[in-house]
Amino acid sequence: MTIRLTVLLTLLAVATAGLMAQGGIRPGRWETSVQMEMAGSPVQMPAMKSTRCVTPEQAKDPSSLQADPSGGRGGKSDCKASDQKMSGNTVSWKITCSSPQPMTGTGEMTFADDTYTGTMKMNMAQGAVSMKMEGKRLGDCTN
Repeated sequence: MTIRLTVLLTLLAVATAGLMAQGGIRPGRWETSVQMEMAGSPVQMPAMKSTRCVTPEQAKDPSSLQADPSGGRGGKSDCKASDQKMSGNTVSWKITCSSPQPMTGTGEMTFADDTYTGTMKMNMAQGAVSMKMEGKRLGDCTN
């Protein structure tokens, strides 16, 4: 489960960085929430929330916001986003990974002024995983 969670968060980071490069993001303090559902699982996983400060430099270079694919454990991921399309304030993409475990998926995110919502669907040997993502700008960074 931990490996899958790490891979899925990696995918989210890769896709979000590409998304921000196309759609832009305002510097400031951002709160994000990711809710995952695994097909056939009787257990509802709790939403994972985090808050981070996005500096003006990071807003100009979204690749700097990508998470460590190994979750800090030194592993490697080769996840690649492709077929990114922007239509108005909505971006969609496909994603493919061959390691640490093979998977494919699609995602879509829609931006408003200081918020975004999105979904991502992943297919892997263990089954399908769906994610709902939300983010909102809370204000300026305070440090």
